[in-house]
Amino acid sequence: MAMTMNGEVQLAAPREAVWDKLNDPEVLKACIPGCEELEKTDDGGFRATAKMKVGPVSARFKGKVTLSDLDPPNGYKISGEGEGGVAGFAKGGAAVRLAEKDGGTLLSYDVEAQIGGKLAQLGQRLINGAAKKLADEFFANFAKAVQG
Repeated sequence: MAMTMNGEVQLAAPREAVWDKLNDPEVLKACIPGCEELEKTDDGGFRATAKMKVGPVSARFKGKVTLSDLDPPNGYKISGEGEGGVAGFAKGGAAVRLAEKDGGTLLSYDVEAQIGGKLAQLGQRLINGAAKKLADEFFANFAKAVQG
């Protein structure tokens, strides 16, 4: 099952500060809902563990996250894949762009993801709703982190 999502968030912080936070594993770990572990790897990416619940399916996903197309402080592409045992798998990526706007920074994102296994059997509406909720939660947390 494939899905796409996009949006933008206005942050009251300079673009360089937002860029720094987008690359800080401690900040990202604190902002990602259900994230239990996020460590930088030698190849410039991250190893992650996150516990998620979507409808009746609960799972702990272990996976890796890679950053590419780095264009400081304008944006990057973040890709990841995770295994959740019997719950299934998730993989996807997001193009993240930063632009100066109204004395702060406008962060815009385009996400593409694929899921399989038990998760995919839950239905498109439930999955899309859960994904939107996770994204909203992440960006609300991230805005707080950036704005101190």
